[in-house]
Amino acid sequence: MKKNFFLAILSGSLLAASWVTYGITPLIFIAFVPLLLADSHIRSHYKHTKRKIFILSYIAFLIWNIVSTWWIWNSTQVGAVLAISINSLLMSLTFLLYHLVAKRSTQKLSLIFLVAIWLSFEKFHLWWDISWPWLNLGNVFSEKITWIQWYEYTGTFGGSLWVWLLNIIFYIAAKDYLTDKNRALLAKRVGIAMLFFAIPVVISYYSYINYSEKGLKTADVVVLQPNIDPYEEKYQFSNEDTSKAMSYFLLTKLDHNVNFIITPETMLARNILIDELANSAPVNNLKNIFLAFPQVNWVVGVSLLKFIEDKKDVTAQSNYLAEKDIWYNDYNSAFLLNYDYFRSDTLPLYHKSKLVVAVENFPYQQLLKPILGDMLINLGGTIALKTTQSERSVFTGRDTAGKAAPIICYETVYGEFVTDYIKKGANFLAVLTNDAWWGDTQGYKQLLSYTRLRAIETRRSVARSANTGISAFINGRGDILKALPYRDFNTLRCTIALNEEVTFYVRMGDYIARIAGFLAFFIFLYTIAKKRGEITFQKTNK
Repeated sequence: MKKNFFLAILSGSLLAASWVTYGITPLIFIAFVPLLLADSHIRSHYKHTKRKIFILSYIAFLIWNIVSTWWIWNSTQVGAVLAISINSLLMSLTFLLYHLVAKRSTQKLSLIFLVAIWLSFEKFHLWWDISWPWLNLGNVFSEKITWIQWYEYTGTFGGSLWVWLLNIIFYIAAKDYLTDKNRALLAKRVGIAMLFFAIPVVISYYSYINYSEKGLKTADVVVLQPNIDPYEEKYQFSNEDTSKAMSYFLLTKLDHNVNFIITPETMLARNILIDELANSAPVNNLKNIFLAFPQVNWVVGVSLLKFIEDKKDVTAQSNYLAEKDIWYNDYNSAFLLNYDYFRSDTLPLYHKSKLVVAVENFPYQQLLKPILGDMLINLGGTIALKTTQSERSVFTGRDTAGKAAPIICYETVYGEFVTDYIKKGANFLAVLTNDAWWGDTQGYKQLLSYTRLRAIETRRSVARSANTGISAFINGRGDILKALPYRDFNTLRCTIALNEEVTFYVRMGDYIARIAGFLAFFIFLYTIAKKRGEITFQKTNK
């Protein structure tokens, strides 16, 4: 078993060493091979195997998760433990399912099942309440945009499929070579693997060099990076002080050609009553911009509050203030402000709808709260349930063709989710985020990098406003056109393309994952039926 433990540790190390913003990307194409070899060895040498495979795979995936996402700890200790332990557990259970099928079926069928069940797991991880798709395999190519221009057709699941195909080819090559030492066959299979690597890259590079944004309408956009420390400064300022300071600062950065200003997530950090937002003192301060620049459209991040008068309106996302016996909804939101809403009592709003586990939501409350009570809140001190909305919103600008998709922080990780903005008419992505919670780690770098995937999938320009950085502009092929350094207080300005075309991925979404789900389901059923048939046959012939 020592050899198998080494192989598991090697797989985990290769997965970690390949990851985004710090790793060597091509390692991902061989990272699963040691674990697959360990699985094959255990199946052929041991009778009782399930526990062994689970432990080995958990070791591999725990190493990967810790090395790649340890920085969550800086934001929430409870969230870090949950994300790392649960994600490693789910990956291990997924691999264990493959192991069980591999014991009962052919190598070909079981490897098809492995790909299908892993893609199904990744899709599930985008959907359920404890969603954490940060390490979905297709994300690994976010720094290799010249390799993956075809994401406009496949989304990140095309990348996940690519990773598994190459790992399986290398695994079969290594396994057979270790058995028969046939160098010619090994060379042939390595050559096949190189073709499976090269063909998508060549196609992608051709698409990259021929991609053009000429002839499109444009928008002149300014993004703000205020660099306010969320732990020591942000919640010490009143919304009135923040709005005045930002308005005065931006007045020196604008002219009559600017169409949009994008400011970070929860720039107005103190809760404002949702019904009073349009005429609140902070918003009135922001309106001073329009006296000088009436053509500007301002997308602002804000924390909102709504008290619930009728308890029939209480939902699973509502919060209870026991000392005052009050129910309320808490929102992490964005609103659009322009001259058309100068005297309006309402403003276009969007509420963040993909929430961070153990920070913004308490997953499966009905099941867990009777068991845990307020333990998560008492341990982390950070959970405030956020209220979401069922559909995406688009902010249509005044005196411009720009239609902004207000994407708030963590929502950037969800490919198919972002396509819903495009289906509603958005022609550029406005990302509002506050990545300062993680400190100067890989966290904020990875989230910026993942944003490039959304640009390619939708072929939309991105204007990204991050509280402490990195604020940036990204074009429709994923290039970072301009960026501000981390922890720099400044603005960034760029003329971006407004694309109205709809990509195949926007139309079809995660179709690869859906096909994989059906395939995994039917292979698993077939394996069970086959096993039962064999047992029945054996009993009949006794």
